[in-house]
Amino acid sequence: MSCTQPLPGESLDNYELNERTAKVVISQHQRRAQPLDIDKDIYKWRHTIENLFGKLKEFKRITMRSDKTDGSFEAMIYLATAVIHSR
Repeated sequence: MSCTQPLPGESLDNYELNERTAKVVISQHQRRAQPLDIDKDIYKWRHTIENLFGKLKEFKRITMRSDKTDGSFEAMIYLATAVIHSR
């Protein structure tokens, strides 16, 4: 990252995103003064993955990570995903 400062009128967040060449994935407020372009396909996949994690957290055993081994935890993830998919 360079030591230069953002241009006048440019937010620090936007400046840092440009410095790191980051892509905007999260949608922003509709009334933003200078809206940033988002990749709709990446946003759609991100939304799908976030929803899956939210549904996985409904299973207490996964949320609490109560399984003793990684193998049994992985099996529980597969089982929970199959239950979610069958709904």
